[in-house]
Amino acid sequence: MPSPQVEQEPSDCERPALASSDHPPVARARVGVVLANLGTPDATDYWSMRRYLSEFLSDKRVVDYPSWKWQPLLQLVILSRRPFKSGEAYRSIWNSEKNESPLLTITREQTRKMAEALEARHGDRVRVDFCMRYGNPSTDSVLRRLQAEGCERILFFPLYPQYASPTTATANDHAFRTLMRLKWQPAIRTVPAYFEHPAYLEALANSVREAYDAAETPPEVLVASYHGVPKRFLTEGDPYHCQCQKTTRLLRERLGWEESAIQTAFQSQFGPEAWVGPPTVDHVAELARQGRKHIAVISPAFASDCVETLEEINEEIRESFLAAGGERFTYIPCLNDRDDHIAALLTIVENELAGWL
Repeated sequence: MPSPQVEQEPSDCERPALASSDHPPVARARVGVVLANLGTPDATDYWSMRRYLSEFLSDKRVVDYPSWKWQPLLQLVILSRRPFKSGEAYRSIWNSEKNESPLLTITREQTRKMAEALEARHGDRVRVDFCMRYGNPSTDSVLRRLQAEGCERILFFPLYPQYASPTTATANDHAFRTLMRLKWQPAIRTVPAYFEHPAYLEALANSVREAYDAAETPPEVLVASYHGVPKRFLTEGDPYHCQCQKTTRLLRERLGWEESAIQTAFQSQFGPEAWVGPPTVDHVAELARQGRKHIAVISPAFASDCVETLEEINEEIRESFLAAGGERFTYIPCLNDRDDHIAALLTIVENELAGWL
């Protein structure tokens, strides 16, 4: 007689250790890694942009004015006009082939490469995914999916080299909000700022060397342009401004350049209050008026190219420099999915996973 058929458990499931024989199989215990980026609208039309901007600009970490004062202005005035302008900016850089923003395309590719690298080292013990603080895929949906796949421990990695309240902190806040709603919380770790990490600095320096080597004539100055924050954030304890200044210095030292060869500026200012500076758009124009004919601009605070780099820097800030008498403008792309960047992120992830694998 043929031997009886034994029902096979799903390969992705197993009975918990020391469980009784009739305990149903559950998802195998794993470790999750989540790469968290800023966010993206789903499309460039008015209502898609309005939903995205409303979520973004309603975040108290981004705009911390009292709601009674800010929300009427935001909902009735700003969001009646700004979605048109922002939609136009996004359309100028939109990935029409995939019908998505470049930030989404790049973050997905970063995640794919990270997943392949971790699988090669640890097999299927690690799940890698990505989420957006604003828009989709949402932080909540990704954390819940990883938990359902058996991730009892999750490393949450905000892709911001420098810590800032409106970026790193709000990404972590949102992850913790999901945990607040879960009956069974996974253990979670967050990755700290990594602007000083040697592998990150080397990848950044490599991108500069490659851009300068490819130029017919080397730029006369490199402008490191960081996203701006209100000046009061500095006095309130946010370390972002200091970490940006230090990033520029560490990059210069790694390149072996003189102090005058690289300068720091801040972009994307809005609202009436004072912001850290100088403003990039004004600073590059001043460089042109000083007789600098060829400059390069890099964005060390962004792990992935997005509207703030591809449109604001490579279009608006470029135009400001050329209109003031500059002749050549070189934009150095973000590190994106460069192999040395992925290797740097992988080194950071492996360090933060110590004791979990």
